[in-house]
Amino acid sequence: MELNERSLSILEAIVEGHIASGEPMGSRTIARQQKMPLSPATVRNVMSDLEEMGYIISPHTSAGRIPTDKGYRFYVDTMLRVRNLSEAEQRNIDAFCQSDNLRTQELLKKAGRILSSMSSYTGLVLAPRFDATIFRHIEFLPLSQGRLLVILVSRSGLVQNKVIELDGDMPSAHELEQIMNYLNSSLSGMTIQQVRSRLVEQMREEKARYDELMCHALALSTKVFDSDMEDDVIIEGVSNVLNQPEFSDIERMRRLFEAFEQKHHLIDLLDKSQQAEGVQIYIGSQSEYQEFDGCSLITAKYTRGDQILGSLGVIGPSRMAYSQVVPVVDYTARLVSRVLQIESE
Repeated sequence: MELNERSLSILEAIVEGHIASGEPMGSRTIARQQKMPLSPATVRNVMSDLEEMGYIISPHTSAGRIPTDKGYRFYVDTMLRVRNLSEAEQRNIDAFCQSDNLRTQELLKKAGRILSSMSSYTGLVLAPRFDATIFRHIEFLPLSQGRLLVILVSRSGLVQNKVIELDGDMPSAHELEQIMNYLNSSLSGMTIQQVRSRLVEQMREEKARYDELMCHALALSTKVFDSDMEDDVIIEGVSNVLNQPEFSDIERMRRLFEAFEQKHHLIDLLDKSQQAEGVQIYIGSQSEYQEFDGCSLITAKYTRGDQILGSLGVIGPSRMAYSQVVPVVDYTARLVSRVLQIESE
């Protein structure tokens, strides 16, 4: 059913009133806010129609109405008026994210903090895929029970830690240092994909040789590079979203906290957001993951030139100030892209 002007006005008032107050919106309050003269009885009739269409719902404890995910979606897609950031807000983001010799990982952490600070929700940044970065340096740190901590550093300053299980005895400290020096000198400057190809070639070449150190080096590095590196998502300001009244429900808070801890569903949503242009908004159940019921995620991708590197955004309750958060996410993504482009030139 198509909404007429009166229904649109009342739905907008319910959404924006609930965002501002956190309370269900009653017919008398809505009637007083309308530009056109409407009685509370008329407003109640329209609210009843909107509820029947699934745009609003009545909480058990109140005669007022609050928006559903469908209501928020309709509001975002058809009514949302995004404000412009003030010059002071732009300077604040600029100052936070721009600094001389700032490594990529530090820049992304700062971006997450400013997103959290300016939105009062939780800031998220999906770091660039390590598989696509340029390898610069590797370090080994022996652990207990035949395990080895491998620290990989990319040219842009991204760090990836990986624990591998050794098949045989742990090489001595001297051997590990020699292996590390060999890998750093021979593989530095390649992408991770190129490193993998190089190792395959060297494994073929070394079959006819009897250099024990080289065999150790190839065996170790094959274990390190034989699988995809884990994606990393930076999460800043978790307490901001958990302190919202919507999460006073212990079960809802537990699900969201687990999503922050496990990260893979967050990574999936942030990854999907890179496939479209502009700011993307995921609302509640539309995210496909139960953990995010009652939440909205606003994201934008960041780039270096034509290359998409990752995405960033804000997660908060569905009762989110969309008009304020959308420009913060958009501006931060554009700024991070500009900084990364300048650093690469």
